[in-house]
Amino acid sequence: MSTKTDKIDRLAELSTRSFDDSGGVSLWREAFGRLRRSPMAITGAAIIIVFIVMAILGPILAPYSPTALTWGDEVSPAQGTFVGPRAENWLGLDNLGRDELSRLLIGARQSLLVGVVATGIGFTIGALIGGLSGACLALGGRVGKRIDTVIMRFIDMMLALPSLLLALSVAAILGQSLTTVMIAVGTVQIPIFARLLRGSMLAQSHSDYVLASRALGVRRSRIVLSHIIPNSMGPVIVQATLSLATAIIEAAALSYLGLGNPDMSAPEWGVMLAQAQYFFGSAMQLAIYPAVAIIITALGFTLLGEALRESLDPKLRK
Repeated sequence: MSTKTDKIDRLAELSTRSFDDSGGVSLWREAFGRLRRSPMAITGAAIIIVFIVMAILGPILAPYSPTALTWGDEVSPAQGTFVGPRAENWLGLDNLGRDELSRLLIGARQSLLVGVVATGIGFTIGALIGGLSGACLALGGRVGKRIDTVIMRFIDMMLALPSLLLALSVAAILGQSLTTVMIAVGTVQIPIFARLLRGSMLAQSHSDYVLASRALGVRRSRIVLSHIIPNSMGPVIVQATLSLATAIIEAAALSYLGLGNPDMSAPEWGVMLAQAQYFFGSAMQLAIYPAVAIIITALGFTLLGEALRESLDPKLRK
C-alpha cells in the first residue's frame, strides 16, 4: 500500500506533466522540444553562442593588443583625422590609434562577466527573499503573514525607485569599480525575482496536488520545500534569461556614466561608447560598433527568454 509520501510525490509529478496519446512527457522536456522548433529560440541561441565564443576566445581572436597605441601617429582627433576600416584594421582605429576590432572582441568578456554575475546576485538574493515570503504565506499563521508583509513592503520600496536611479545610488555609495557595477545591477534585479517567485508560489499553493496532500496529512513544510518551491522556479528561470539582457544594458549605462572600471584604457562596450561621444561628428563608427554589439547581444537573450516563456506557458503553446 502506498504511503502518504509516495502519494504526494506522485501528485506533484502529475501536476507538472502534459499528456498526449503516447504517454506522459515531462514539462521541461516538452518545452525543450518546442524550443528546438522555434525560430525565435534558434536565433536567440545562435546570437548568445557567438557572444560567448567572443567573450571566451576574445584574446585569441583579437588580431592586436586592445591597449596598444600602434597607429597613434595616424589619427588626429583635434584635426578630425580618423582611420576607417582597412585591410590590417577591419573596423578601423579609435581616437588613440588602437585597433577597434580587438577592443570590441575583448570587451565582450567584461560585458558577459558583468551580466552573469549581476544576474546571479539578483537571482540568488531575490529567490531567497521571495521564497521566504512565499513560504511564510504557504505555511500560514499570523507570524508568517506579518513576515511576508514586512518583506514585501521593503520590496515595494525598491520597486518604487527607477532601476537606473537605484543602480546609480548604489554605485555612488560603493565607489567606481567593476565590482560596484555588478553589485549595483544585481541590486536592481532583486525585487523582480523576489516578487516573481512569491507570486508563483502563491499560485502553486492553490494547486490540486497541494490540496490533496493537505487532505492526506502531509506536513506543510514538506509540501513547500519539496514541491511548491521546485514547481515555482520555471518563471524565475525564464526571468533570469531576460534579465541578462537588461544587466548588460544597465552595466553599459553605468560605465557610460563613468561609474564602471576606473581604468579607461580597458576595453568595455560602455566605456567605448562614452569615449566615442566626443568624436560623434567626425567618427560616428566609433559609437556604432559598441552600440550595435550591445543591442544584438541583448536581443539574443531577449529572444531566447521570450521563446522559453512561451514554451512553458500553457496559454501560449502552439
